[in-house]
Parts: sequence; C-alpha cells; structure tokens
Amino acid sequence: MLKNQKSRKVIKWVGGILLGLIVIIGSAAIYLSAKWKPLLTEKIKEGVYEGSNHLYKIDFQNIHLNLVTGTVVLDSISLYPDSAVFAKLKEIKRAPTHLFRVRLAHLKISRVSILTAYFKKKIDINAIILDNPSIDMVYNKVPKRTDTLKDERTLYQQISKSLKSIHVKDIKIVDADFDYYNGLKKLNAIKHLSVNVKDVLIDSLAQYDTTRVFHTKDIAFMMSGYKSLSADKMYTVKVDTVKGSISYKTLRVVGIQLIPMYPDLTFSRKYNSQKDRYDIKFDNLSFSGVDFITLYNDGNLHAKKLNIGPAKVAIFLNRELPPPNIDKGKNYPHNALKRLPIETLIDTLSINKIDIAYTEFDKKTKERGTLRLENLSGEILNITNDSLRLIKRNHAYANLTTYIMGAAKLNVKIDFNLTDKNALFNYVGHVSPFNLKVLNPVSKSLGLVTIESGRVKSVDFNISANERGSSGTVTFAYNDLKVNLLKEDENGVKEKKGLLSFLANTVLIKNDNPTKNEDMRVSRVAFTRVPQASFFSLMWKSVFTGIRETVGLGMVPVKPMKEPVSSKKAERQKKRAERKAEREKN
Repeated sequence: MLKNQKSRKVIKWVGGILLGLIVIIGSAAIYLSAKWKPLLTEKIKEGVYEGSNHLYKIDFQNIHLNLVTGTVVLDSISLYPDSAVFAKLKEIKRAPTHLFRVRLAHLKISRVSILTAYFKKKIDINAIILDNPSIDMVYNKVPKRTDTLKDERTLYQQISKSLKSIHVKDIKIVDADFDYYNGLKKLNAIKHLSVNVKDVLIDSLAQYDTTRVFHTKDIAFMMSGYKSLSADKMYTVKVDTVKGSISYKTLRVVGIQLIPMYPDLTFSRKYNSQKDRYDIKFDNLSFSGVDFITLYNDGNLHAKKLNIGPAKVAIFLNRELPPPNIDKGKNYPHNALKRLPIETLIDTLSINKIDIAYTEFDKKTKERGTLRLENLSGEILNITNDSLRLIKRNHAYANLTTYIMGAAKLNVKIDFNLTDKNALFNYVGHVSPFNLKVLNPVSKSLGLVTIESGRVKSVDFNISANERGSSGTVTFAYNDLKVNLLKEDENGVKEKKGLLSFLANTVLIKNDNPTKNEDMRVSRVAFTRVPQASFFSLMWKSVFTGIRETVGLGMVPVKPMKEPVSSKKAERQKKRAERKAEREKN
C-alpha cells in the first residue's frame, strides 16, 4: 500500500514537471512567435522585392508562426508586379515576356527552421502549399536586347550575400484557377490546375547542376475538367486532362472535344452563307522534347515531336446556302502557319488513326452524302514559322496514308513551300485497287449517279498547286466501268434513266483504261481554284477533274508526247479501220 502511494507521488511529480515544461515551452514559443512575426514579415516582403529585382511585391493580412512545429501560415496573400518597374525594364529591353498576379486565402509553409534561417542563413523547408489560388499569367510582347552584356551571375551568386542556401522539398499548387492574358485580353480560363515542384535547391554546388531546370528536379503540372464556349458561342470546347513535366520536356492532352451547339442543318442555317461545321474528338495529343524555357522566356513553341490521334473528325457543309464571300486560300496549312501569333517549330508531327467524315447536304437531292477517310496516319516534317529555321529549311514534307471509304488505300506525299508568297505546294499520290461501287453512297446522294460496275486498278497523280489553282497529270487505270443515271419521281424515289444510262455507257463513257490495243490515257490537269474552295477541295477536285476527263466526261486529255500527235492519231484510225473490217468479215 505504501509502495503504491510512493509510485503515484512519483508519477504526479514527473507529470507536474512535464506539464510545467510544456507550459514554459509553449509560452516561450508564443512569445518568440509574436516577437518574430514582424521580423519575418519584413524579411518575406524584402526577399520577394529584392529577389525579383524590384519587379514584384507581396502583401498578406496576417502571419501565423509556430516555432515548435516549424509551421508558417500566411493569410490573404497577393503577389503582383510593379507596373512602373515593368515599364522601365521594357524601355531598356530587360522586361520578361510573362507577368504573374497571384491571390490566395492561405499559404502554408511546413517544417521550416526559423532559427537556422536567421542565424545560419540557410532555409530548409519541407513543403510550401498554395491551396485554391487564383493565378493570372499575362503575355507581353516586349523587345529583347541582344547587343549588351547580361548579368551572367547565377541566382546563388546573386543571393549569396544574404543566404547560403535554399532548399524546399515540395512546392504544391492545389486546384488553382488559372487565367491567361495577351495584354489586357483574356484568352483562356482554366480551372482545377495543380502544380508540383520537386526539390528546389539553390546553393554553391547546385548552381552548376545541369540536371536541374529552374533550380528544381522537376516541375509537373496537371489540369482536369476544362470546359468553355468558343468565342462565337457555336461550340463547346472540352478537355479531360492536361499533364506536363518540364524536366522530362513532355506535355500530354487527353480527351479534346469540339462539340457543335446545334444539329448539322440547324447549325448551318444560323449563317447566311456556307459554313463548315466541325465535330471533333481527339483521344490524345502529346508533345515531346518541348523547350519550356523558350516558351516561358519568349512565348515561342519549340518541340521535337507532336503525336496526335486516335481521333474522329466530322465536317458538314450545307450546299443549299450561297458560298461565302471569302478567300479560303488564306487557310492553306502553310498560310495559316504564317499567321500563328507565336513562333512555332515542331520537328515531326506524327498522325495516328484519324477518321475523317466529310458530309455535304445537296441542294437538289436534299440528301447528305459522306466521303470517309479512315485510319489517316503518317508524318509531317519541319512545321515552322521560325524565321531563322526557314533560312535553312523552308519546306515541310508530309507522307500520309488513308483508306477512302474504308476500302481504297491512298498514299500521298505533299511538299509545302513555307516561304512562297503564293503558297506553292506539290503533291504526288497513289491509290491501290478497289471496287468503284464503294463510292455509291456519295455519288447517289450528291450526283444522282450509281456505279453499276467498275474496278480501279490504280490512280496516280503528280500535281503542282498554289492559291490560284493547279496543274499536273492524273493516270486513272480501270476496267468495266458502267453507271446508272438517276432521276427522282414526285415522291422523291430515285429511278434509273434507262435511255440516258445506255447512251452514257455506250457513247460518253470509256469503259476501260487502257482500252484494248491502245496506250494508257493520261490526263493533263489545269484547274483554276475559286476563292471559296479550300485547300483540300483544290487537291480533290484537281484529281477528280483528271478522272472525269479520263472516263470521257470532260475535256479530251492531252496524251504523252512519246511520238508526234499526228502519228498517234493515224495509228488509232488505222486500228479502228482494221477492227471494223474484221467485224464486217464475220
């Protein structure tokens, strides 16, 4: 019994001492925290101001300091640029391309040793967390100085008089609202942006560490659930996720959608003239080898490779409306590249499994006809509007493969002259054998023609084109071509025009190429583009013109000049006479 009483006394005595120590330490921490608050406030503001060369200032309403846990919390923070300083930097061509404005309710710094920072001039922090901040990034087109000496000192050398080292294990921006401006104009508003900065280290050794970018081992970012209306309010733009890593130089965008606000005909009739309607879904778009430093410093996009696809692209055009009073030549790919607001250089664009459906609504038949290009794949090299790159390499090259209506394999190579004032380009291609009847869904709805029979052996074309038109050759090899011309009765039912179909097949259309005992007919194309015709319309119609002429529905094709035309003509006349004599004999 006596022993138990002594034990309880010892426990009370020890407990009292511990409680007293806790009170003393807590009181001291509270006292020191109160004393350190104004000093720390001053140091934070001074550090931001001096560290940004007077460009940025930081304000906050209150600071909570806990020396025991090493936690600092700032309330109602705002970081903003000094416009007067920026104007002066702009005058001397030292201004940065981007400015930032940051606002947030709370900023938490965990496990920081205030005493070590003050007495040893070393900052060691476990984590800095910005929860739900609002971040504005403002692009400014500023002149750059190229003929004066720069401050070549590292960041460590610039801060070494006041600090020996800075080490932060993690900087996290959680669920931020991010707005991107071009001057005063807001271009993009992004929700749910998160950024994770790994292992920031600034000291005498790390200043020369080439594995670090912006003094970090990595800056990773992710955005999810982006959704907005297009500027004309006719489309919804959606993006599932965007992920990137500055150290790994990667950027990946998943689930990009451009969704029309109205069904196809309703959409088209919102306009007074023909307007393409797009319905687009890209499963994946990913950059590799992205130069994020150049993108940040100069606003220029440089990347080694861009992969796009799988994807589905649907285009609709209502032909019952009048054509627009615009010149679509300005939208040629290499003309559009010139108009990009940022300097762009992509070494390789890789296209993977893109399905394209182009649909027209015909004015006469009141029906839709759809041309499908399936599994479009290939590469485009040297996509750039970079003036220095264009001096060395001013051509982009495309090598693409697709399947027309899922059946006819098409390979086309395009050579774009990126500096030609008339948007010069050349394209050569080959279509493998296929049954012409696969084109009936298009020809029936848009041309009131069905193909009864016909087998394509090959289509080969070599065409030079620009904004004004095209010229070149088309070789269309086929056999047993027969068509039916259609008409609609009063109920809209399509019927065969018997006599006209017979005349077309026996008089107009040449059923084979080459015809028996004759050379292959080669069509020489000279096509003039109307202003309303697009780049792809020019490409297709140039080839189609050659096909029409080959089968006998257009101009008489110019034959290859292997021998004098008169000699060739005489030879054909001789063969026809021989065949006629043979028939009469039998």
